[in-house]
Amino acid sequence: MEDHTDDYLASHYIHKSNWLRAAVLGANDGILSTASIAIGVSAASHFREPIVLATVAGLVAGALSMAAGEYVSVSSQTDVEKADIEREAQELLDMPEIELQRLAEIYENRGLKKETALLVAKELTEHDALGAHVRDELGINEISQANPIQAALASGASFTLGGLLPLLVTLFLPLKNMEYSLYAFALMFLILLGVIAAKTGGSSIQKAIIRITFWGTAAMGLTALVGYLFGVNVA
Repeated sequence: MEDHTDDYLASHYIHKSNWLRAAVLGANDGILSTASIAIGVSAASHFREPIVLATVAGLVAGALSMAAGEYVSVSSQTDVEKADIEREAQELLDMPEIELQRLAEIYENRGLKKETALLVAKELTEHDALGAHVRDELGINEISQANPIQAALASGASFTLGGLLPLLVTLFLPLKNMEYSLYAFALMFLILLGVIAAKTGGSSIQKAIIRITFWGTAAMGLTALVGYLFGVNVA
């Protein structure tokens, strides 16, 4: 009999959720942050060097900050999960009967008959007691468990990739009306990112485009407003 496990897992996009979330967030932030910085500086300067310098500085600082922040955040989540697993392992040693009843109650609440729930709980306990409780009582599994290094690398790399796009605009497009070019290209990059994320995650492309375009425009618009209030007129 053929094993279709790999094909089955590949057909479910939830397995990509952890790294996809970090990558999309990083790229989105990279585009918006560097484009916003470049827009503000290009509106205040008639020379290319300050615009490029500010964009590069924002790109490097943002990528490092994104990676570090993601690593710390996910590491904290992982520490909590490990502490819960250790606590659960100790409870299984101290009060195995009570833990068995808890597991049976979980299955009963999901729709199994009381006798069936208890039988399932016993069989799973005999097979892997801690694994059953971690999965069904704590709600921790291989899909939900986050990897700090993976998340940090995905965020930092994707921020860098996203930030490189506005940087290329500042390097090669004419200085005249640079801020408008940056906005137009940043919006185009955001739409492209939304399409890629939707296809990778198997979600609605239209919703992704609307969502990322709206919030991207709002973010750059607010940044432009702040610049205007401080004497930098991007219009």
